[in-house]
Amino acid sequence: MRCDQHQPKDIMSQSFSYTQLQILKQVCGMDLLKPRPANSSPLTPLGFLQRAATVYGDCPSVVYNSITYTWSETHRRCLQVASSIASLGIGTGHVVSVVAPNVPAIYELHFAVPMAGAILNNINTRLDARTVSVLLRHSDSKLIFVDYLSSSLILEAVSLYPPNAQRPLLVLIADDEAPSEMTADFHSTYEGMVERGDPGFKWVRPQSEWDPMILNYTSGTTSSPKGVVHCHRGIFIITVNSLIDWSVPKQPVYLWTLPMFHANGWSYPWGMAAVGGTNICLRKFDASIIYGAIRKHGVTHMCGAPVVLNMLSNSPDGEPLRSAVQILTAGAPPPAPVLFRTESLGFVVSHGYGLTETAGLVVSCAWKPQWNRLPATERARLKARQGVGTIGLTEMDVVDPESGASVKRDGLTLGEIVLRGGCVMLGYLKDPEGTSKCMAENGWFYTGDVGVMHADGYLEIKDRSKDVIISGGENLSSVEVESVLYSHPAVNEAAVVARPDEFWGETPCAFVSLKEGTTEKPTAKEIIEFSRARLPRYMVPKTVVFKDELPKTSTGKIQKFVLRDIAKAMGSSRTSRM
Repeated sequence: MRCDQHQPKDIMSQSFSYTQLQILKQVCGMDLLKPRPANSSPLTPLGFLQRAATVYGDCPSVVYNSITYTWSETHRRCLQVASSIASLGIGTGHVVSVVAPNVPAIYELHFAVPMAGAILNNINTRLDARTVSVLLRHSDSKLIFVDYLSSSLILEAVSLYPPNAQRPLLVLIADDEAPSEMTADFHSTYEGMVERGDPGFKWVRPQSEWDPMILNYTSGTTSSPKGVVHCHRGIFIITVNSLIDWSVPKQPVYLWTLPMFHANGWSYPWGMAAVGGTNICLRKFDASIIYGAIRKHGVTHMCGAPVVLNMLSNSPDGEPLRSAVQILTAGAPPPAPVLFRTESLGFVVSHGYGLTETAGLVVSCAWKPQWNRLPATERARLKARQGVGTIGLTEMDVVDPESGASVKRDGLTLGEIVLRGGCVMLGYLKDPEGTSKCMAENGWFYTGDVGVMHADGYLEIKDRSKDVIISGGENLSSVEVESVLYSHPAVNEAAVVARPDEFWGETPCAFVSLKEGTTEKPTAKEIIEFSRARLPRYMVPKTVVFKDELPKTSTGKIQKFVLRDIAKAMGSSRTSRM
């Protein structure tokens, strides 16, 4: 019989047993509706480029120095490079590495490499040769695209291979100023790959959306780098998620201050293609270059770690902007004073949280209109929180590491941040033990970050688990101490780590750099007194070390493990019990 015959109109409001529901399902023909080729195409962000060439074909896609490409040109160039990669016998399952700053080639390779069926692996340009060699061998990289300024780094890294190891092919990414004789050590130049490639190349679509697409190595700020693998589906989800959560409009002008080799620029290489944006590429930057690019190109959006915000807000060029620039920050909890100073210049700061293992930001400080009526300092404090899960994240929680139970939503009780969702990595390359350790049987990904949950459901990170200072049995958040230090008018950068103490076990040790041009430089005693007036006694730094600059990764994260080693080498302090 037909499904709509002899059935009451309010059938869905009635109660049925499981068996009755199964029968009803069969009668209505629901069991005949199954996935088919027409509705089961694997999700991939690579199609965004083809659409951009159709919709925004004559619009600028990439701007770099005197070079401007349109979206139709970028589409063609990516197909040609993908064709050249495939002609080398490189394809499905093979890893292709890229060592380059934010130049057009690295943008194009975010599409071209996976379009050839291969897996893209961006490598930090500031790593040493030994580390790069380890990563290249660990990934079994078959081909390396190398910016000319990193050529000596890669040649040294490859020279460290064992004698019988198969060495990857090298392709040189050369600017106009690159010496012509450099090409002798390389299989080809990047532009040669473009010229030889077939613009009609049929790019390789994934057989499954779970096929690996990206390999990223973690920054190693807390431990040895690990190879994080993401699939086409995960990258599609995080890209769409990132555009929606940040409310990115069509055709923005995006300034590349965030390195594309860092978690693929938080997914925005593919995102800019989806919305037909203009990518302003910079080989290097400082505050004056950023402000110049904003004025010249009419920049509307940019991303950066809190160190970039600090740079912009402390720069002599930091005049109020003629029009607002949206800036998305993450990577470390931004101090509220830095947020306040940055927004006073006309930047509109959005704050989020993510990891290499999530391919981008999956938690954001979703702003509520009523907060705009609060005092500026209170707005900055609220915006410093990481926030709530984005639409692409299934669930987020803060749990007790021992029991696994959710902590109290009181903004005080510390726990480990756990996540689950479609943009969480497939796992760590060649590390099943590490994968199992962080992706537990209970369905959660354990981040290793320590945070609290506020009563309104907003998350606030307090520390990396390795950065929590345990002083006299009290868990002390280094982030809270750093926020106070950043409010000192002479402090440019601050990082707090544990120093061994004979009585308390550990005490806070502050490493501080001062703003350029500071005439009256504070003493360590003055910094300690400043902190004592604003913090509980047990949180006040007992040691202050002044440095010209704090050690950082290429993405602006302060390398606390380096500072911890320095603090440890200083020996145990002898702090008074009072």
